[in-house]
Amino acid sequence: MALVRLLIPCVVISTDVAYSCQNIDDFVGASSPGDIIIGGLFDIHNEMLHPEEQPIKPVIQNCASFEIQVFLQTLAMIHAIEMINNSTLLPGVTLGYEIYDSCSEVTKAMASALRFLSKFNSSKDIVEFKCNYSDYIPRIKAIIGASYSEVSTAVSRLLALQLIPQVSPASSAEILSDKIRFPSFLRTIPSDFYQTRAMAHLIYEAGWNWIGVIATDDDNGRFALESFGVQAMENNVCIAFKEMLPAYLSDNTFNSKVDRAIEKIVKESEVNVIVVFMRQFHVLKLFNKAIEKNVNKIWIASDNWSTAVKISTMPNIKQLGIVVGFGFKSGNISTFRDFLRTLDEKSTKDNKFLHEYFTLLSVCAHLDYHDFQMCISNQSQENLTQNAEKKHEIWREDFLIANIEPGFIHSTILAVQAIAHAIKGQCNYKNCKDPSAFTPWELLEGLKEVTVLDDGKEIKFDSKGDMNTNYDVVLWKEIDGRMEITTMAEYNTEKDCFIFQDEEKKKEFLDLKKVPSTCSQHCRPGQMKKVTESPHTCCYECVYCPENHYSNQTDMDYCYPCNNRTYWAPVNSATCYRKAVHFLGWADWFAIFLLLLSAIGIMVVLTISVIFTKNVNTPVVKASGGLTVCYIILSSHLLIFLSTAFFIGEPTEFKCKTRQAVFGISFTLCISCILIKSLKILLAFSFDPNIQNFLKRVYKPIPIVITCTGIQVIICTFWLIFRTPFVKSNFSIPRVIILECDEGSIAAFGIMLGYIAVLAFICFMCAFKGRKLPENYNEAKFITFGMLIYFIAWIVFIPVYATTFGKYLSAVEIIVVLISNYGILCCTFLPKCYIIICKQETNTKSAFLKMIYTYSSKSASSVAVSQVSLDSKSSSSRATVSDSCKSETTSANGNCHFQVPEQRLIKGKVPPKSTARTLSRKRLSSI
Repeated sequence: MALVRLLIPCVVISTDVAYSCQNIDDFVGASSPGDIIIGGLFDIHNEMLHPEEQPIKPVIQNCASFEIQVFLQTLAMIHAIEMINNSTLLPGVTLGYEIYDSCSEVTKAMASALRFLSKFNSSKDIVEFKCNYSDYIPRIKAIIGASYSEVSTAVSRLLALQLIPQVSPASSAEILSDKIRFPSFLRTIPSDFYQTRAMAHLIYEAGWNWIGVIATDDDNGRFALESFGVQAMENNVCIAFKEMLPAYLSDNTFNSKVDRAIEKIVKESEVNVIVVFMRQFHVLKLFNKAIEKNVNKIWIASDNWSTAVKISTMPNIKQLGIVVGFGFKSGNISTFRDFLRTLDEKSTKDNKFLHEYFTLLSVCAHLDYHDFQMCISNQSQENLTQNAEKKHEIWREDFLIANIEPGFIHSTILAVQAIAHAIKGQCNYKNCKDPSAFTPWELLEGLKEVTVLDDGKEIKFDSKGDMNTNYDVVLWKEIDGRMEITTMAEYNTEKDCFIFQDEEKKKEFLDLKKVPSTCSQHCRPGQMKKVTESPHTCCYECVYCPENHYSNQTDMDYCYPCNNRTYWAPVNSATCYRKAVHFLGWADWFAIFLLLLSAIGIMVVLTISVIFTKNVNTPVVKASGGLTVCYIILSSHLLIFLSTAFFIGEPTEFKCKTRQAVFGISFTLCISCILIKSLKILLAFSFDPNIQNFLKRVYKPIPIVITCTGIQVIICTFWLIFRTPFVKSNFSIPRVIILECDEGSIAAFGIMLGYIAVLAFICFMCAFKGRKLPENYNEAKFITFGMLIYFIAWIVFIPVYATTFGKYLSAVEIIVVLISNYGILCCTFLPKCYIIICKQETNTKSAFLKMIYTYSSKSASSVAVSQVSLDSKSSSSRATVSDSCKSETTSANGNCHFQVPEQRLIKGKVPPKSTARTLSRKRLSSI
């Protein structure tokens, strides 16, 4: 096979088939007469043969490398014109054509453009210089072409001089949409803006962000690369490398730059997706080298070569990997296929391209399919065989039909139809038989408004001169050992989305995601990208989102903060979690324990109430102030125990306002009642006349209780009116919202507790004075103990309350309330209950009188002894009291006389039994 390829260029050359430009008519590739002539400019050959001699002369040279795909476009143009001539669209008017070969070179295309600009029906092909071309009638009315954007860009600038309409079926460079620079250029395809956007969208959807780009170093390649770069940036896609290949195969650096591009692809192992903006013959060269180097990638094909059969049929093409491309939307071209089947019957007299093709068939007929195709592409106009008699004997219609690229054929037919409809608009009121009936610029104005039916859908040129038809997304698949070009999806240019025909096609697209092409691994939700030293934003490290931050998508640049008041998130979180609302609930084990203690306290209060009710007439109950006072105290204890329920459960405005007021007023009522008992005990057993007189004046039980409790009521009322407690959400704990009661005013809360403390202190002092009551009934001592428990509990409460937070803050206050309440309750009533139940013999009137008498006697003796001790200490004598009494004369009434240092006689009276009994009765009556 290699030998065949070497022999092909060595075929004997004949000059009769070498289409060198000897005169102007030789320059025309295909032509047909008509009333209105339409020009065609196509890149039938992809290489111009440049002379090697020096100096180089300004001579139009021959071309090489016959392009089947472009040749088919010229046939499509001829077919479309013939169909219009055979239809009723332009009755009585015949369309003709002149088609030129630009050989993919701007210079030769400019020569063709000059021919188009020459004056109609002139004996010489000259272009007149005029200041105003409004009435100028050129050789043609409109032009179809060119194939490549670089050629179209140059030709369009020249045609703009006379505003000759140029409708291209293949030039897609975005710059050609600029109507200021290219006012007469239109096209029946979308611009590269949509193609590059579709490519970037496909790459983004497939999860790739680290790709390579190879483009042709011409206007088309540079414009496409620039447009794609912008679209890639918007889709967070980074270009790892860009390689530009020379636009012309005749460039001496072409092969070396292809080698460098392949080396770059191999070196960048992380890049598995390559976007290729190149002409077909460039892609052939690149892929041949890639197959040699065993390169396996995903290739994103531009519209120029995505449906190229001569590339898809290359040997070992499947080794290159996967090819996904974008082609122009195709339509119904069945009539064109029928046209190709009858092509061998047509004359080649006025179609040199067709003549050349038939000659190439004769030269390459003995080769297999791919070599046959390569043979046709590699022949130059000077390398054709001299065996002219065989050139019509071979016909391979299947070869042309197999090489059809539907998108290009469809867009070429659309271009002819658009021009024909615009001509019809001019001919409605003009005699188009006359070539001067209308000028090209008038046709251009009508062409901009033309509407063409395409498969039942009306399409027209937009304000930029583009027909924004959709793209076919093609996938090269191996079927039965051959690479087939299949349509995978349709890209909607208006909605920027992919449309899949069925689930199987969608699965083909999803399978592309299995191939990774990223500089860094994708950051999962819960992570964010941290840019490394690389200049590319796609190269990064994945770091976890910090606490209270989250990311819910892949490859996020930063983590979103959670609303820290109501939400939280752990490290590496993909979402925020609502904070749990905590409070001391009824189901909490500690709350149940505290409620159990409160319930026990309530049972104790009720039990004491029953005991006192049954023993209402006993001395112990009477000595406690009577049943009324006991009931009031027990009721206050009951309310205190019940108030603990307001500290449990979800805080509400009612609970917050009620709990402290109920507790404070109840506790104040309890302490007030105990205070009057302390004052009563002190009044009953105090022997100090001054204290006795003071207590007699202030001891008013009911006013004292009402006044003391009323002050607390006023404090709580002002508190609830001006700085009322309220429900507060505490956000200080990271993952929890604590529902708690804000006291509204710490000062008011302190005043309430401080007032209770002041009453308790007064009560404590009064009880402490009476702590030496009879041992069998020492209520003052137990009151003292109860107040001490209260003080200890609340002193400890202050620092604990200040340093505790969370739902157990309420529990701390409940504990203190229970401790102080239990302490006072137990010290006040349990000793009495013990006497009532266990020492009933002491709970009688006689036993109680005896106890009082004994205590009174001891108290009186203690007073006398204390007085004598004071007097003896002030004298110089060390005599004891008993000796002093013996040395003195005892009077008849039992009085002892002592001599003090000041020589004053002081009488110490020892009360007789009758006196002691009288005193006991007096004290008892006061109790």
